[in-house]
Amino acid sequence: MPTSNQIPLLLVDDHPVVVEGLKALLRTEVDLPVAAQAYSGDEALDVLTQHPEIRVAVLDLNMPGMTGVELAYTIRQTYPKIRILILSMFHDHASVAEVLEAGCAGYVLKTASKAELSGAIREVAAGRTYFSSEVAATVLQNIQIPASREQIREARASELTNREREVLQLIAREYSNSHIAETLFISERTVETHRKNILTKTNSKSVVGLIQYALRNRLIS
Repeated sequence: MPTSNQIPLLLVDDHPVVVEGLKALLRTEVDLPVAAQAYSGDEALDVLTQHPEIRVAVLDLNMPGMTGVELAYTIRQTYPKIRILILSMFHDHASVAEVLEAGCAGYVLKTASKAELSGAIREVAAGRTYFSSEVAATVLQNIQIPASREQIREARASELTNREREVLQLIAREYSNSHIAETLFISERTVETHRKNILTKTNSKSVVGLIQYALRNRLIS
């Protein structure tokens, strides 16, 4: 039985030589015992039923049959306490996005050193995340950043419906709820609902904030 400070591992890769290489690499890491190994997704799921002590599963990304991402989804649904670290040769955007969407705690390249791999396992076991520098760079390169402040203003202003813009313009003119209702031929209750939605969408806390928003986004002059 593992001690309380150990992190029992499951290694999964369809290439036995890779599994044996990982075991040899981690052999001197006394806190990282390899509790089990598997060469396919189906075998990994069978192994997990026999090893409740496993805390981290190190999975190959590209395997025939059940892929590493598919296996990760299944493990997370069935064994939510097990942390998952993906080990792969690839770090293209599509692969990284799939791994992140599957809720994996880490993504390390197979070119990683012993120190990086063991450190990554300890990080994910501690409840944190770890991504190799190349993987992190892929994530950053694919973040969509608005090109200008003008685009940011337009994006935020477009969140309001036409009716909400009309209500906001009247609020800025210091109309009361009853006056707005009368002007737009709607009920006061509907006006109050629009007011609450506008406050939420504009991240404002008061009428002052609403007016500032309207001025910034040129909804009023």
